[in-house]
Amino acid sequence: MSVKVEKLEHNMVKLVVEVSAVEFAKAVQKAYLANRGKISIPGFRKGKAPLQLIQRMYGEGVFYEDAANNAINATYDDAAKETGLTFVSRPVFDIVDIGKDKPFVYSVEIAVKPEVTLGEYRGLTVKKQDTLVSDVDVDKELEKEQKKNARQVPVEGRALEDGDIVELDYAGTVDGEAFEGGTATNFKLKLGSGTFIPGFEAQLIGCELGTEKDVEVTFPEEYHAADLAGKAAVFHCVLHSATCEELPELNDDFAADYSEFETLAEMREDIAKKLRERKESSAKTAKENEAVDKATANAQMDIPDAMVDTQVNQMYMDYARQLQSQGIPIDMYLQYQGMDEEKFKESLREEALRRIRTRLVLEAVAEVENIEITEEQFEAEIEKMASQYGMEKDDLKKSIGDYEKEQIMKDLAVQEAISILADSAVEE
Repeated sequence: MSVKVEKLEHNMVKLVVEVSAVEFAKAVQKAYLANRGKISIPGFRKGKAPLQLIQRMYGEGVFYEDAANNAINATYDDAAKETGLTFVSRPVFDIVDIGKDKPFVYSVEIAVKPEVTLGEYRGLTVKKQDTLVSDVDVDKELEKEQKKNARQVPVEGRALEDGDIVELDYAGTVDGEAFEGGTATNFKLKLGSGTFIPGFEAQLIGCELGTEKDVEVTFPEEYHAADLAGKAAVFHCVLHSATCEELPELNDDFAADYSEFETLAEMREDIAKKLRERKESSAKTAKENEAVDKATANAQMDIPDAMVDTQVNQMYMDYARQLQSQGIPIDMYLQYQGMDEEKFKESLREEALRRIRTRLVLEAVAEVENIEITEEQFEAEIEKMASQYGMEKDDLKKSIGDYEKEQIMKDLAVQEAISILADSAVEE
């Protein structure tokens, strides 16, 4: 086998692979053995006709398609390794020359990993993130806990207010005529929720329970029922009863009942700590993202379309698997969105290109900075992954091959490259 490499534009190459006539004859023999059982020749039991006779009757190239596939499958991986290049797209094969007693020649067009010319990547200016936690922030979190543990109590001795849940009967008419869906009994409606037509709920605020009220509204022009869109309606409402939220008092008893702490002061301190950790984590991520984005913008590279196509296809398959795990076939999802596969993939291209550029820049930084991942770092990562997957570390290691290990090591190097960018960045 021999391999020639021809450089094309935009980081594409063409490999021309020549397989010896002897090796191709073996590929033809393999194709013959796999397919002879499907061929009937008069005078021979099915599957027993010799190769030469089948070729005489059906043509010299009767097994060439399968033989070509056999030869390509047997030689392509070695041919690719021989070039020493890193390929980043799916190969596109073409047969150059095929025939009896001569070498089999095929070509492969494929994208190679682009070279990256790094610009400035250390000391980049990024926005300073706010990590301060104020008393107001803590108060808001406490209010959320209050509302989460509120109870509903009957409204008594007062008119309806915003936020009350009222139980009512209503009967709607348009031009004096009842319409479908316009009547209900013992319906529960939270005032101010925006559940009903604009203006309906506001007219109930201030009404007394046990009374009746005619609510006048106009259906929106874009209302889903075309026969009601834009029309004036009157709803005759009978207000039966209502409940409202009763918030527990914020004191030590609240802390003891609804948290692991005995006092409100301890509960506040814990809330402040968690808010601070959350803000610091968010700030760290924002700093890393901005530093990476700026370093990527400062770099130069020529991304081949075939590389983007491969990334788009991978993202599409990942999305399809995610939907399938939820019991939603991708075809059904696309139909619901009013899209076809081609249009959906096109919508992924910008993000695919961004991911490619970012990854290439981070890999280039890792190379320039001579980042090397140790076996100890790999072991620590495996232990962390095992914990996430609920597996034993040794069992996970057994399932990881050389390729998977190489990818994990690259991912760890990329994470260290991100740290270099973020740690050297200047916050303003």
